[in-house]
Amino acid sequence: MAKTLGMLADLIEGAEVIGSRDTEINDIEHDSRKATPGTLFACIVGAHVDGHEFIPQAREKGAVAIITDNENAPMPAGMDVLLVPQLSEALKVIVPYFYDYPAQKMRVIGITGTNGKTSISYMIRAMLRKMGFRVGLIGTIQIMIEDQVLPVHNTTPDVVELQHTMAMMLEKNMDYVVMEVSSHALDQNRVAGVEFDTAVFTNLTQDHLDYHKTFENYRLAKAKLFDMVGSSQAVKNGKTAVVNLDDEAGEFMLQHASCRKLTYGINTDALLKAENIQVLADGTKFDIRHKFGVLPLDLKITGIFNVYNVMAAVGAAMTEGVPLPVIKAAMEEFSGVPGRFELVRGGQDFAVIVDYAHTPDGLENVINTARKICKKRIITVFGCGGDRDRTKRPIMGRIAARLSDIIIATSDNPRTEDPAFILSQVEAGVEEACGDKQHEAIIDRRDAIFRAVGLAKAGDIVVIAGKGHEDYQILKDKTIHFDDKEVAMEAIKAKMGE
Repeated sequence: MAKTLGMLADLIEGAEVIGSRDTEINDIEHDSRKATPGTLFACIVGAHVDGHEFIPQAREKGAVAIITDNENAPMPAGMDVLLVPQLSEALKVIVPYFYDYPAQKMRVIGITGTNGKTSISYMIRAMLRKMGFRVGLIGTIQIMIEDQVLPVHNTTPDVVELQHTMAMMLEKNMDYVVMEVSSHALDQNRVAGVEFDTAVFTNLTQDHLDYHKTFENYRLAKAKLFDMVGSSQAVKNGKTAVVNLDDEAGEFMLQHASCRKLTYGINTDALLKAENIQVLADGTKFDIRHKFGVLPLDLKITGIFNVYNVMAAVGAAMTEGVPLPVIKAAMEEFSGVPGRFELVRGGQDFAVIVDYAHTPDGLENVINTARKICKKRIITVFGCGGDRDRTKRPIMGRIAARLSDIIIATSDNPRTEDPAFILSQVEAGVEEACGDKQHEAIIDRRDAIFRAVGLAKAGDIVVIAGKGHEDYQILKDKTIHFDDKEVAMEAIKAKMGE
């Protein structure tokens, strides 16, 4: 895998080596703590940190060269320099080449859309593993290489981390990589050098407009995955776009896919169509009608949104040649994903559900699903993140107020924003729609969860939305440990006098 500095320089027009072109590079890193002997250290300048400041630490760990686009960067003693015109663009070319394009040697399934990406990725993984394939997963919750679990810091890692991870997966003989692909990653081309084989589109609802500015930009960013899967420069055969035809943006994604297309839906004439749907308290039953006949499913997961997730996953598995009996067996064993409509059981006579829903559409889906199985009242605890799209705050407030019986607005990850200000924007929507329903604004998320559990009576459902699997809370000056499930369990035990 080792390349010389000169080989890397030759990939980039206008690149210059200061030092020896023959210096052997054994790794590429942008975190000085991860540098090892032979590392090329990428001096990335971020919003808060300048990589050039960490050159001494990288050299101490064994880094032999730096790559930078700063002509005035300090030239470190005993290290060579690869000077490029634009660092981020250079890395998108150099890093996949350095790792010998690992994504070309495994089948890669990418999932994009506002909601459902995580659940679908776990479902696809389950079906492929049932088939006997070795599967790597790159997702919001964690990176998995078969059963080995690695932490994850971004929905889709940057190009350095992603290519390193894929190279590691190839080294461990993975047949497949299943990955969530965020709109940020597509827009910033973090997936440069990745050849996708199957691309899945879930849906498109309001999210990330703080970044994309307009819904059209957001839609175009998602469509880039379908441009990629239909690329004429592909090395592998058998490219397919699996698209939700019930979503307004579905046709748009299909227009961007110059490959085989498989559509799914409930309300449209899709190639995979869900029929005879029964949403139950402890599962869902439905049939998937397809050109080969009907696939009946009796699942342990519930909710209409999961019907869509299952069809997306089944569509991806079918395109990859997984037989229907294997699909059925794997999906009927599947019991869910951490933080996705997850029940917190502490022996109480009311239900507590923790869910990652942090968009208007996600919140509406979760509360509507809870409503279908609820005997009495729904108490919803939710918030909106700071330094993110402000326009969705009153929208989510209105949805919670319209669909719940008791509404408790609280903090999510406030980041650098004033939590009280965020709550005031959420509350504006709540007050518009709640009428005479009980509603409270409690800044401290722990207090809000304890309050909701305290109000719950037999037959009620407490929905705690927004953070799901996350075990932290990002405040203005620090990140603290915070897990909705743990706090809910504490509140349940306190209520039951344990």
